[in-house]
Amino acid sequence: MHILPIEEIVGLDALQETIELSEIRENIEIDLVTHDLKKFCSLLLKRNGYVLEQLYSSLIVYSTPEHQELKAIAVNCLTRFHSYHYSGFAKNQWQLLSKSTAPQAKPLLYLYRVLLTGIYLMKTGTIEANLVSLNQEFQLPYIPELIDLKIQGAEKSTLKDIDLDFHFQEYQRLQNELEVASQNSHLPDEPSAKEDLNQFLVRLRKSRISYG
Repeated sequence: MHILPIEEIVGLDALQETIELSEIRENIEIDLVTHDLKKFCSLLLKRNGYVLEQLYSSLIVYSTPEHQELKAIAVNCLTRFHSYHYSGFAKNQWQLLSKSTAPQAKPLLYLYRVLLTGIYLMKTGTIEANLVSLNQEFQLPYIPELIDLKIQGAEKSTLKDIDLDFHFQEYQRLQNELEVASQNSHLPDEPSAKEDLNQFLVRLRKSRISYG
């Protein structure tokens, strides 16, 4: 995430609340999306799984005390209705996969990852978006093979012998498991972090005001 300078917030120009960058730099593919802190906090309150996964990712290059503070606050943004985010994403992934004339490994990995992340969140109250770590818990026997294909650089290759009927059954089974986990989850129905997020945002905005 980023924090807009006070000059942009109070000025007439449209705010650049979201910055997106997709390019290849020095043979490295960069795919970046970052939100201004206010928008990021607003998305946390809207049961958005994407920002939660960004916040709690284990792949953090650089952290700050404010980052750690926000992680502590955002625990109170987790609700059992985050299951809808993961269920909806998985549904879209399956629709794309089922319409493909040449099914690929990458969409399948996305499908299973989001379903397992959602189920794990409902059961434990913890965000875990790493499929390898998730499968240590769920022990799905077909996951390692798909991961191997990705590691070998074959994630865009066609899965010639894929059994779509089997994966559809697994998709339905995990969707049902996600629904049951949501119904039985100890997570609350609504986030309770709005005031803490507001105070956090105001304090950081004020700390960046320059009096010249």
